[in-house]
Amino acid sequence: MLDFNALFEFSRSNCVGICTFLVPANLLTTSLTLALTGLGRSRSQIVIAAGIASLFSGIMVLHVLTWFLIGVVMLPTYILLSLGSLCLVTNLVSVFRQEQIRQLLRALVRICTRVEQPTRITFND
Repeated sequence: MLDFNALFEFSRSNCVGICTFLVPANLLTTSLTLALTGLGRSRSQIVIAAGIASLFSGIMVLHVLTWFLIGVVMLPTYILLSLGSLCLVTNLVSVFRQEQIRQLLRALVRICTRVEQPTRITFND
């Protein structure tokens, strides 16, 4: 039988190591999902990337919930819960609403690459 109390205690006692792995893993795998979606890759590639990223973000959310179970309510718990939830939602939206994500990414690229034309200074002689 699976002992959840021992699993929760393991999660809390190894928090630094778990978060050291999960935070970059969430960011990298969610970025990969967004990149594959933005590049118009096949649905199967996006689903695989989103599945792996959702696994990491789900584990992070569960890890943070173990802290809430014992009453630890601090700023890092909210930040990590927000990060995990945001990554989870982003991956799910990338799978189920691919075209909307592509449009959003295209709009962001247009905004970020918009370069203003330099103003010409002319002197009247």
